[in-house]
Amino acid sequence: MSHSALPAPVRLLGPAGILPQAICVAFALLWPEQRILAGIAGGLYAASILSFLGGLWWIEALMRGDQRAVPYVIAVLPSLIAWAALLAPLTGLSGMAGSLLLLGIVILMSPIADKSIGRLASDMPGWWRLRWGLSIGLGGLTLLLGAILA
Repeated sequence: MSHSALPAPVRLLGPAGILPQAICVAFALLWPEQRILAGIAGGLYAASILSFLGGLWWIEALMRGDQRAVPYVIAVLPSLIAWAALLAPLTGLSGMAGSLLLLGIVILMSPIADKSIGRLASDMPGWWRLRWGLSIGLGGLTLLLGAILA
C-alpha cells in the first residue's frame, strides 16, 4: 500500500498532530519547574485525540450499518478512558504522570480496535502506515511526558 495514495492534507495534517505533544515534552524538559503545566496540556491533548478516535470508530460502524452493540461500546470507551484519566488527578486518585501513562498506553494500542470495528478506513491505501506512525508517535510522546512527570 502506498502512503502517497492518501490525500495530501491527510499526509500533512496527520503527522502535524504529533507536534502539540512534542512541544509539551520539549517544554517539560526545557523548563522542569513547569513540567506539571506541560503534563496537563499534554494530557488534555492526548485525551482529545483519544476521544476523536472513538468518534472515528463510531462513524465507521454507522457507515457500515453495523447492528451489533460491540463496535459502539468499543467506540465510546476512548472518551470514557480519557475522561477518567483526566478526572483522576483532579480528584486526587492519582497523579498526572499516571494519567499520561494510561493515555499513552491506550493510544499505542488503539490501532488494534480499528480491526475490531471494521475495514472501511483500514482498507484505504496508506492508512495503516499513517495510523501506526501517529499512534506510536503520540502514544510514545505521551508515555515520555508521563515518565518526565514521574
